[in-house]
Order: sequence, then C-alpha cells, then structure tokens
Amino acid sequence: MPTPTVPNGVPPLEELLASAHVVSLPMRVKFRGIMEREALLLHGPLGWGEFGPFPEYADGEASRWLAAAVEAGWQGFPPPLRSSIPVNATVPAVSADRVPDVLARFGRVDAVKVKVAERGHTLDDDAARLAAVRSALPDAAIRVDANGGWDVPTAVSALTRLAGVGLEYAEQPVPTIDGLAEVRSRLRAAGTPVLIAADESVRKESDPLRVARAGAADLIVVKVAPLGGVRRALEIVAQAGLPAVVSSALDTSVGIRAGLALAASLPELPYACGLGTVSLFESDISTDPLVADDGAILLRDVSADAGLLSQFAASPERRDWWLARLRRVHTLLTAP
Repeated sequence: MPTPTVPNGVPPLEELLASAHVVSLPMRVKFRGIMEREALLLHGPLGWGEFGPFPEYADGEASRWLAAAVEAGWQGFPPPLRSSIPVNATVPAVSADRVPDVLARFGRVDAVKVKVAERGHTLDDDAARLAAVRSALPDAAIRVDANGGWDVPTAVSALTRLAGVGLEYAEQPVPTIDGLAEVRSRLRAAGTPVLIAADESVRKESDPLRVARAGAADLIVVKVAPLGGVRRALEIVAQAGLPAVVSSALDTSVGIRAGLALAASLPELPYACGLGTVSLFESDISTDPLVADDGAILLRDVSADAGLLSQFAASPERRDWWLARLRRVHTLLTAP
C-alpha cells in the first residue's frame, strides 16, 4: 500500500518521528568551528534521508533540508547519467605541518579544496597551508573556500597573492552577490587568473539564480540539502546556465549519497566534487562509508548501521532538540 502523505508529498509527522535517529559524530579536525557533527537520519521506504541543517539555521531555511531528506527516503532519485563521481580532498584551516596527515586520509586525489579566511588565522597561515598542499600534490587542481570571510579589497589582495600556487577557483570570497561581482571584475581587470565560485550566494539566497543574472560568478557550488533536494538543485543549475560543482554540507554517508545522485544526474560535470568529506569524521553511520577510492566515489546505495546509530546516538537533550526542530519544520513544509 502506498505511504500516506500530507500536503506537498511529505509523509505524516508520526511516520518521520518513528524512523528518526539523531547522531553526533566526532570530527578528526575542527571544521566550520565544530568537533561534533549532529544530524537526524530518517528511514523511508526507498532508503535513508538526512536532515542536518546546522543549529544556527532558522526553521524556514531548515525546511529545504527536510524536503531533501524526504526526497531521498520517500521519492527516490532521478536516473543517473554516470556511475563514478570524481571528488576533491578537503583541507580545513589547519597549520601547514598538519596538511600531509589530512591529505593522507583521502588517498590519491586530483583536486583539493583548502579552507582560507578562517577566524583566528592570517593570510600568511593561508599561504603556508596552500604551499604545503602544492608541495604534497604538485599536479593537483587547488581551489580555496573563504566562506565569505573577506571584504572586497582583502579578497582581491589575498587572491592575487594566493594565485601563485595556481588556483582553479575561489569559492565565496566575500559574502554578498554585489561583492562577488566586484571581486571578479577587479581580478579580471588585473589579469589575475582566478575564477569565482558562488556557494552561500546560491544556497542561502531567496533567489538562488540572482548570482547568475548579476554576472557575479564563473561557476556555482550546489548542495542538495540546502537547495531542497536533487531535483530542485538540477532545476537551479539548468536555469543558472553556469558550470556546477556538487559539494557536501558536512554530511554523513546518507547525505553524501544524495550528493552523488545530483552529480550523477547533471548533464555535465566539469569539476571534481566536494563529496569526500566523510573522511573528516572519526566514524560514519555506515559500515561501508562513501569515501573516495583513487579520486572518485562509485555511485551506490548506503544504509545506516544499527550498531553505529546506537554508538553515536546523541544525548537525550540533543535528541529532544532535534525532534522538536523536526516537528516545527514539518509544520512549515506541509503548510497549504
């Protein structure tokens, strides 16, 4: 018998609550300022879905994450066009001497994303981190992610300096769309060969296509959960008319599976994807995690392991917090 649904194709709240598991996974290194990644996992008739908006996100924004989880568990993914997805390694804002250890967890890779502009770190720290990556991987494509941490003059100055290692692109160097357009214009006028990628200016905007209309980026970074699912992300990429990089929102293997579904469904995939972030966890929720092998992840389904769900179950207080959030967001998502 088909699963009963409420408005907008979302299962009843009771069904979601009955399948919910809240986990807290320890990180190997600090990432986005955290050492524990919490997420709520849902088990539907078609597989597992992940609801993991960061705690600071408001319920309205979090509702897109629930829509993505419902798509994964109750609707399924579009047919794939490819079965192997190239992925990059990710180097957090660690000291240069720790770079080899971080890279070693990813195995052989052809591309690396390096965090820069982290609070408490200087441009000298960023330059040293990039130099260490280039020393370890002379032929790899290197991209940097500033998470909007610079203003326009600082971004132009920093990227002019960091371009010396050979940057594939710079992701979200400044917070605003107008700022991205200005940075891009100044770099091009100066002949600095760094492409600009928009991330937060796509996934956190009420109008994710404005960045393309403003000529503010050369490519866009798309993440399944913040955009409301694989199908919605495919629509945004098609309408934007820009090359796309599929990236992770620091997901478990369940969330990575959705990212792989998006990358597998895009008509073109010109860049390695940021879907190798399970390697940043001490443990995953699957005994067969979705991690890179020889620079790529093969498209396959993944299941959460009951033992790991129990081992890494969040505290009762945090579980209650997440279930309360699920109730609120479900109300928003099913409103007429």
